[in-house]
Amino acid sequence: MVATSIEDRAQPAVLPRPPRRAQVRYLRTLLRDPQPVLDELRDRYGPVCGLGFGPARMAIVGGPEALRDLFAHPVGSFRWGHKFNALGFVVGDGSMIVSDGPDHERRRSSVQAAFSRKRLNSWIPTIVERTDAAADRLLASEPTGPVDLYRVGRALVLDIVVRSLFGERLAARAEEIGALFQRPQDYLESPAVRQLPHPFPYTTRARVRADRRAIDAIIDGEIADHRAHRVDEPGNVLAALVDEGRLTDAEIRDQVATLIGAGYDTTSASFAWIVWRAALQPGLWDRIGAEAEEVLGTPGKAIAIDHSHLARLDLAARTMREALRLHPAGAISPREAAVDVTVGGYRIPKGTLILWSAHLAGRDPDTWPDPLRFDPDRFVDRGATTADLAWVPFGRGPRNCIGFAIAQMELTLITARLAQRLLVTPTSHELPRPVGMVVNRPSGGAPMQVARRPAPARAG
Repeated sequence: MVATSIEDRAQPAVLPRPPRRAQVRYLRTLLRDPQPVLDELRDRYGPVCGLGFGPARMAIVGGPEALRDLFAHPVGSFRWGHKFNALGFVVGDGSMIVSDGPDHERRRSSVQAAFSRKRLNSWIPTIVERTDAAADRLLASEPTGPVDLYRVGRALVLDIVVRSLFGERLAARAEEIGALFQRPQDYLESPAVRQLPHPFPYTTRARVRADRRAIDAIIDGEIADHRAHRVDEPGNVLAALVDEGRLTDAEIRDQVATLIGAGYDTTSASFAWIVWRAALQPGLWDRIGAEAEEVLGTPGKAIAIDHSHLARLDLAARTMREALRLHPAGAISPREAAVDVTVGGYRIPKGTLILWSAHLAGRDPDTWPDPLRFDPDRFVDRGATTADLAWVPFGRGPRNCIGFAIAQMELTLITARLAQRLLVTPTSHELPRPVGMVVNRPSGGAPMQVARRPAPARAG
């Protein structure tokens, strides 16, 4: 079924929906393994459809034209701090991603200022240097069996995120910080019934609460230390938030916890998909490595890598974009309708939980020729329309992912440098199944045979 345009209707239509009996199965599976359900719903009911009843009603929105309608509505038409948003328990009620109205505007604008283009560009040498350090450690171990590059990527991205947020002081505690975030992230992936609020001790929820207190203590220590020993670190986001003075310490804690948790988990999952796709595409990983050798120069040589080099990593960037088209970090993203809205020609009543899907938009057959085929060249000389409507792994508009620029920068640079340093051979010729309700990652990680790439022959 294909939605007709708004202009074709005098009044918005009622959302198409599966029979009531089928909806129970769809709802149960959607919250555990969303991608297959999204694909089936789109095939049977179109890019916009309804699920659930009463206070638990939902709308799936995945067509690019419908997403254009959704993102065009005023921010006030939706709520993010709604009753179904379990993220607040982990990132804090003061986080910008669970805030609405003036609180959201103030919190996001402070973080946005801390993510200035100048500050982002200052992280480029660190990203390349930390990627080289990760490659050196991996090669020093002389692996003879498969290496899970997903785990390598997680450790690397966490290292970069901690340095970007806190400067060099907490670099040695990156592993500890990652361990404290692991249980909360696992908790968000658990069934909804296990996330019901309760005060009982000695439970997973109680342990997640304790992990968050430990994270808060680390952040509080850094806030206090910066105030006592103010040091000018151009790339330090936490210092920028403290110096600006618009947020309370509690709000700073929640924004920093959000940036670590979201930036680290989603970026490392996206990196794993990039590795799989580039390794399975004949010759692609080698071509990315050759491009990096030309643009970035030989590792260890004195070359000041900056944003001009990043702009020249065209193949690595297109590979990243194509991987995120097919494997966005979040298959679904929720917002609640605060008023009745019309999306894709359908009426979505106030109080409906809208689950918009970058997964469906990226695989839309009316937009992408041969949509399931992995082809980075589809981003060569593409018009802006396709990208604007259907490439939305970071969302769109004033509530898009605030870390989209650094995520793309990290993924492009890490992929390019590792392809330059490493030969990788996938342990399977089959793409793994996606898993994860909150973060879409490949089941089983990204196990690869890894070896040192020989230095290229030099003329003369």
